[in-house]
Order: sequence, then C-alpha cells, then structure tokens
Amino acid sequence: MNQSRRAFLRTSSSLSFMGVAAPFGINLATLAAASAQTAGTDYKALVCLYFFGGNDSANSVLPTDATSWAEYTRIRTTAEAGNIALPAVGQPGGVLPLNAINNQGRGFALHPALRDFQTLFDAGRGAILSNVGPLIEPIANRTEMNTKRRPPKLFSHNDQTSMWQAFAPEGARQGWGGRMGDLLMASNSKAMFTCISASGNTVFLSGNQALAYQVNGGGAVAIGGVGTTANNTVYGSMAGGAALRNLISSDRAHFLEKDHSAIVKRSIDAQVDLATAMLPAGPTGIPNPPQYTNPNNGNLANNGLAQQFQTVARIIAGRSALGTRRQVFFVGIGGFDTHDFQRNNHADLMARIGHALKYFDDTLAAMPGLGDIRNQVTVFSSSEFGRTYTSNGDGTDHGWGASHFVTGGAVIGRDLYGRFPTIGLTTPDSASGSGAWIPVHSVDQYGATLGRWMGLSETQLNDIFPNLRNFTQRDLGFMRLG
Repeated sequence: MNQSRRAFLRTSSSLSFMGVAAPFGINLATLAAASAQTAGTDYKALVCLYFFGGNDSANSVLPTDATSWAEYTRIRTTAEAGNIALPAVGQPGGVLPLNAINNQGRGFALHPALRDFQTLFDAGRGAILSNVGPLIEPIANRTEMNTKRRPPKLFSHNDQTSMWQAFAPEGARQGWGGRMGDLLMASNSKAMFTCISASGNTVFLSGNQALAYQVNGGGAVAIGGVGTTANNTVYGSMAGGAALRNLISSDRAHFLEKDHSAIVKRSIDAQVDLATAMLPAGPTGIPNPPQYTNPNNGNLANNGLAQQFQTVARIIAGRSALGTRRQVFFVGIGGFDTHDFQRNNHADLMARIGHALKYFDDTLAAMPGLGDIRNQVTVFSSSEFGRTYTSNGDGTDHGWGASHFVTGGAVIGRDLYGRFPTIGLTTPDSASGSGAWIPVHSVDQYGATLGRWMGLSETQLNDIFPNLRNFTQRDLGFMRLG
C-alpha cells in the first residue's frame, strides 16, 4: 500500500487538469524534509539558458590566428559547404574581435550578431568556456577514444539533451539543477519556488524532492476555472468557480483522494502566492524588453527569449515575499538544429541570444527595490552538442563538444576558459573526420564550478556530479566565490 501511494504521488506530478500548465506536484517537496543544506542570508540564482537543437559554436566563437582562419574558410566556403563561413574581422559584416585577457596566442572573435554579448564580455561580465561536453573521464585526443569510456548514445538529440541535464540517456528522472535544488531548498521558506522553468517541462530541474514549477510569459499559471480571479471562472460565475475549487481541493477520507486534493490545493495556493509576489511587467515593474533587430532583414521583432528572462526577473524581484534565498531557473530557445539554411537562421538566433542576455543584465543592474543585483545572478548556456565543421551542403550536422557563454557580475569575465580545439577535420581534437570536437572539459566540471559558487560543499558536488571524481581540475575558475 505504501509503495502504491508513493507511485501515485510521483505519477500525479506529470498530469495536467482543467488547463493547468504547471504540474500538480509543484509542492511535493514539502511532503518530506529538504536536505539540510542551509545557505547564508544572501541571495543567489543560477539561470540555465538552453539552446535546443545543438548550437553550431564553430560559428559562434572563432579563432582568428592565420592558421586557424585559413582552415576555417577552407572547410566552410567550398561549394559543398554551401558557403556558411562568416566574413573576417574588418570585412563588411565580419566577425567581432574579442579582447580576451588570455587569447591562447591565437586571437578570437564572435559571430557578427553577438555584439550585445561582446559588450558584456568587454565589461568583464561575460566569459567563454572553450570546449565543454558530456564526458565520463578525460579523453585527451582521438587515439584515446579507443581506450577511454565515452558517454552513451553520442550525437542523439534526446539522449544528449538528457546527458547534459541529467548525466544519463533519455528517460532519466533527475537533473543536476534539481539535485542542487534538493540541497538548497532548506534556505527557502517556500521550497516549491526553488526550481522554476520559464520554458516548459525539463528534467534539469527535477530532483529527489525538488520539482520544476513551470511558469509562462504571464507568470504563475492558474488551474482553469477555479474562481481565484474574476476572469478565471466557470462560465463567468465566481460562485461556480468557488464550487469547482471546493470540489477538487477539499479534504477527503480515502487516502488517495486525500493526497490528490492536498496536491491540487497546494497548486492553487502556490499560484496565488507567486502571482502576488511577482512584480508586474511594464513601467510599474520590470521593463518590457525592447525589440531586437533581425540581422537578415533589419526588421524589429519581439524576442521570446528576452520575455522569458523578464519573467525570471519578475520572480527574482519578488524573492522577499516568497522567502527565497537560493533559486535555479531554466529558460530556452529552439531552432539550433541547423542542418539547412544555417547562414540566416543561425544569425537570427545569435542576435536574439545577445539581445536577451544584454536585456537581462540591464534589468538586474536596476531592479526595483533591490538596485544592482548582477553579482547575485549567473546565466550559463548549454546545448545537447556542438556541430560538425563539415557541412551537409547548407548547414551542419550533430557534433559533440562546444563553446558556451557565462554572464553575470560574479563571473571572472573577459576571458576564455579551457583550451580551444585545433581547427581541422582530422586533428587529434576531432572525434571523427567530420570535425566533431572531443570536449576538453566535462559538464560535471562546468556544473560543479557553478554549484560551488551557489554554496555547495565538495561532498555535495560529488553526489550531484557522478563523474567529477574522474577529473583533476574540479573548478574551472570562471566564478568569484563568496
């Protein structure tokens, strides 16, 4: 009977009811005591920015030394490559030079549409991780691939998304953001608001006890028709809405009905709590994002990613009312599976990313009632894999390692971390003749560096990141601790 009860509680969190977008189990964490990781009285938040589809980081961050650039243009400007190479520094529409503290003796540049990220980088609030990906143990070169353990199911979208977020192929039930939440939720008086996704369901934010509270552009999502507001009723009737709420959330005698009703009630109450605590969007609260410029046609357009960051900012601004001191957020942007039309599609994606990161940085610099809180919030990018150096004619195919961005006031910025690969199709850094990079650093090292900044101990990091013990360097050095 106890086993059946636990199974019901786990399963019910994945159900939806009468239009509710957030799972019933958003506060299941309160059914058990949170692990006793008590952070200080300060506030810190991590925001995972996920690039769905596998970002072609070879066209996001580029080495510009003569040898590397010659190989880049040779590989990506042939007729077979569909001319997906970018113009050089100084050419019309050319790549943007990076004034890095350590350019590894090579020189680097950004995609032309990443000018807003370049601004953050130059200001010292942006850094680049040169080549990160799932690893079980270090693989120094192509030869070692035959003797070292490799992550399972490389180059698969679903499996590598799960490997990045949960260290296991598709079907994993817990992610490392949620595992962090398990340890940090004791710092929050309302534990259900520890892990919050503005981009749908994600295993990244699922822990043993922590579950992802899902929000949309409007903020907290209500169960349809329960009558908590005038525009959320049954056929326009507040009385009907109140009756529905009583029907689905009142106490019951049968233990399954009792637990189901309690979960629904907590869902309704949590929505009210969050809706009340969040600052509004617009002039009286968190400013609406300006439109971004599409680099392909010069037109202004709304940026859905920036709007997700606005929702995150509205929640962070309400942290006192929510009683939160440690939070993990998830935002995402799709369209990165650029097998074709890459030149234009990738440029538009880069523009939206840079624009959204700059908007969020500007917003955190002047938060209503809080002032400049950029030192307390860190954004880090992730994606299931990078892409091949070779082209399929109009785009690129699935790779492995990739460069990633980290932004925030606590970031030791204006630098590149980790050795950038040697450019070419058959170099020791290439996993195959297509130019898929073997990662220099693992997701475990990347996440542990962020977790250490959040206040987790070395023992806790070992529990969250299963392969961390296999790497000598446990901290990649891009975060200021404290």
